[in-house]
Amino acid sequence: MTTTVATPGRNTVLSICKGIAIILMVIGHAECPGMLCNFIYLFHMPVFFIAAGYFFSRKYLSDPWTFVVKRFQGLYVPFVKWSVLFLLLHNVLFYFGILNEQYGNWEGGVLHPYTWHDMAFRISAIVFSMGGYDEFMAGAFWFFRALLLSSILFLVLDLLVERHVPRMQGVRAVWLILLAALAFALFKISNNVKIVTVVQGGIREVWGVAFFAIGVLYRTYEQRIREHWALTLAYLALLIGAAWLHCAGMNLKPKPIDVLTLPITGTIGFLMVHHVSKVIDSRGGILRRFLVMCGDMSVYIYVFHIASFKLVSLLKIAVYNLDFAQIGCHMVIHYRNDDLFWVLYTIAGVGIPMLWMCVYRKISARLMRAKS
Repeated sequence: MTTTVATPGRNTVLSICKGIAIILMVIGHAECPGMLCNFIYLFHMPVFFIAAGYFFSRKYLSDPWTFVVKRFQGLYVPFVKWSVLFLLLHNVLFYFGILNEQYGNWEGGVLHPYTWHDMAFRISAIVFSMGGYDEFMAGAFWFFRALLLSSILFLVLDLLVERHVPRMQGVRAVWLILLAALAFALFKISNNVKIVTVVQGGIREVWGVAFFAIGVLYRTYEQRIREHWALTLAYLALLIGAAWLHCAGMNLKPKPIDVLTLPITGTIGFLMVHHVSKVIDSRGGILRRFLVMCGDMSVYIYVFHIASFKLVSLLKIAVYNLDFAQIGCHMVIHYRNDDLFWVLYTIAGVGIPMLWMCVYRKISARLMRAKS
């Protein structure tokens, strides 16, 4: 067995976790077979929130602004940058037919060019509410907002509990936040309550607080948590059963039962992925390097995978002699979902953004050397 020495202070296991999760997200968006899709959506997004919570340091309780600034730099700034880019490209893509009204989305016929007024309104929403992004090229951007708000809200709640509830310090405060988030989720879902100041009503942000807290708890109890292939296979079996029962992921139309099932499927999904990632990390090799790179480039895969799908859509149009306008389907062409084009969509959705970033970084490095 080959052991790879990691960079000091760097957790490559969590990088692999994120790499696996981002690949699963692309597979889901590529319209993979129904059972596989149900399985993936049970846990792939919770993995990101749990991983973020894992890296939360309690030193931020005495220096909260450092945490807030880091969150804004890592989530808000990329969100605004890429949202504005796709917004500016919307009418250009519409002009060339890559976006069109005929095949706008699942229902079709709802996609239109943006007027100057539409642009101004959407840019305002992007900057001030982290909404307004182009739904057809940046439809997955809700994650930036959800992780930003949930992580900052967790910090605020932790500060409040630590300072005003003397008996709930340290790990007890985290447990209290987790239970409070789940209780509020149940109240919110049962009464159809929407947080009007948060785009899409805030349910994903509430889930985000819960999973962020689970990540903090995992870091606390990590040394006590057993990892074994028998447990990992048990987690897999439970997730397959939950997928067969059509348990829900972090969707926008949750049911009260989801407050019970989603924390379980999200947590055991993370435990399963984490164990697999630890084994891959310990053995080294090309798979480890690839998944670490996927994890490190997960933001770029997240941002550009839908655009990358368009190249595969061109191929599918050619193979089946379809109307060119079907390239505007969101996120992929829906014709003949029983074929294996979802595999090609996945390869393109993961590979093209990574290839582009590798080329960009090499060119940038050469230019920097030339200047020096």
